[in-house]
Amino acid sequence: MHPLLQQNTWRFIDQSITMKGKTPLESFAMDDTLCELVGQTRSSSTIRTWVHDHTVVLGIQDHRLPYVQEGIEFLNSRNYQAIVRNSGGLAVVLDSGVLNISIILSEQKGSININEGYEVMVYLIKLLFPEACDKIEAYEIIGSYCPGSYDLSIGGRKFAGISQRRLRQGIAVQIYLCIEGSGSERAKLVKDFYTVSKKEEETKFVYPNIQPEVMASLSELLNIPLTVQETVFRLQAVLNRISDRNTVQLFNETELELYTFYLNRVLERNEKMLNKK
Repeated sequence: MHPLLQQNTWRFIDQSITMKGKTPLESFAMDDTLCELVGQTRSSSTIRTWVHDHTVVLGIQDHRLPYVQEGIEFLNSRNYQAIVRNSGGLAVVLDSGVLNISIILSEQKGSININEGYEVMVYLIKLLFPEACDKIEAYEIIGSYCPGSYDLSIGGRKFAGISQRRLRQGIAVQIYLCIEGSGSERAKLVKDFYTVSKKEEETKFVYPNIQPEVMASLSELLNIPLTVQETVFRLQAVLNRISDRNTVQLFNETELELYTFYLNRVLERNEKMLNKK
């Protein structure tokens, strides 16, 4: 068992259904709030699930694309909204077949380096899918969207990416898991976004040359009808195995005030970013 998963109590927040019709900015504000609460030991370590419909989450570099507004209009024409997130990375697709999981940990008792943060998430995903445990690899998949050294793949085809957010001694390790649907279709959407947003113009930053065939969903890779909700149930079962006490709760009044502060901050920041052009 990974030592960071061995917590006396896990706080579990399932928003895989309740967040669907809302902007992912609410989820980023939620994780910022939990980072402060967990980091300052005002909450136990937390695992949160979240799902959002028809959104492309852009990274900082994406919003600097020379024709990004045209790219956003293209996404809108495909019934996708676009936002800019507050953690690292590049564009990713969120929809009802993509499950996001956040692990929020505190550094009060000792620092957690970047690789440790990634490794704890890799370990959790292998616990979730024991039938694929020996097949799941973590390395950069060239040609995927939002490539990184901890891309998760099976047979060279990526199904997940991991990012981190650090705030007030709290760490949110976030993963998007393509569970259902077509991974290559999602990749094609992002590829077309970059084509429209960059055109033939030279840029200082090197954007990924996306090859849709290197991306797939877990349902495709495992050849089973896996669902987002089944994965949430698997996660609950894992938490019950690794921890004696689990609390299932949303925010109390004091925590809600802090959430409102972080939500206003991410909303204002996102609006500034998208109106810069």
